[in-house]
Amino acid sequence: MAQDIHFSQFDGSLLNLSPAYTGFFNGDFRVGAIYRSQWQSVPVAYSTISMSGEARLKPTSLKKDMIGVGITFNNDRAGDARYGTTQFYASGNYIFLGKADSSLLISGGLNIGIIQAGFDYSKMTFDNQFDGINYNRTVPTGEKFDWTNIVYADMNAGFAAQYILNYKHKFSYGIGLHHLTNPVITYQGNSLSRLDFRLANYLSYSTSINPKLDIIAEALFNKQGKYYEVIPHTSLKYYLNRDLNQAILGGICLRARDAFVFRVGYHYKTLNSGIAYDINTSKFTAATNRRGAFEIFVNYIIKKQRGYVAKKRACPVFM
Repeated sequence: MAQDIHFSQFDGSLLNLSPAYTGFFNGDFRVGAIYRSQWQSVPVAYSTISMSGEARLKPTSLKKDMIGVGITFNNDRAGDARYGTTQFYASGNYIFLGKADSSLLISGGLNIGIIQAGFDYSKMTFDNQFDGINYNRTVPTGEKFDWTNIVYADMNAGFAAQYILNYKHKFSYGIGLHHLTNPVITYQGNSLSRLDFRLANYLSYSTSINPKLDIIAEALFNKQGKYYEVIPHTSLKYYLNRDLNQAILGGICLRARDAFVFRVGYHYKTLNSGIAYDINTSKFTAATNRRGAFEIFVNYIIKKQRGYVAKKRACPVFM
């Protein structure tokens, strides 16, 4: 009912929140990766990795607006049967410049993906293979699967907006509309099992407290089927050198009814990175002993060096 991958550092993987964040940055290119290892103390550990690459384009036909294009690769593995999901998405986004000083940006995006999901049947055991004394792999399992791996298409859409008030207060909101086609995921040859539509809402606010310190507040709300995920987050950003955007960050998240998340980060110029650790607080603590997940991400924005073109030239006669 709610099988989508998720990250505690959701701001480190914005394309998984909404395709409207494709190219939604100050630069020409952005590359990023995030890795999550969850429940290592439990035999059914989860591991998830996501990588992305984007470009922000400025076609000559557009006077002030921009286009964002990008790709996202996700891979998730879980359990003894190594149930896995591999996703590849291609995204497109239109970024509208609401104000000439770039204090207001509005965008709308779409992505289309191909997904492969499946499991390793050879690693599974069944009751029928118990012969009364021991487990016997040669005994028929009594199970029948039409497939152990499937491939399906998916489509997501989204909208985002960013507003900077008085060059100090920065607001951002994004919405993602996932699985618009409700794709079928089944290994029994029927169409009864469908992936539920997911709604993702992301809200962010940041402001400067003093020349050395910013405060960042974020919230993520995911709803898929009858299940939901709520994550509020607050961090402090301390500048070692504001001109170089060299700073360290520290903060805490709360995934409602599931975990406390401690986060630290480091920024330098256009490099953003972060590490997080989940402390499990749900009823699953009986198995996890409160050990939840470790996560790390890095994003890097590339800016092209623009050639200088002089608008006025001095006359050598009067120099």
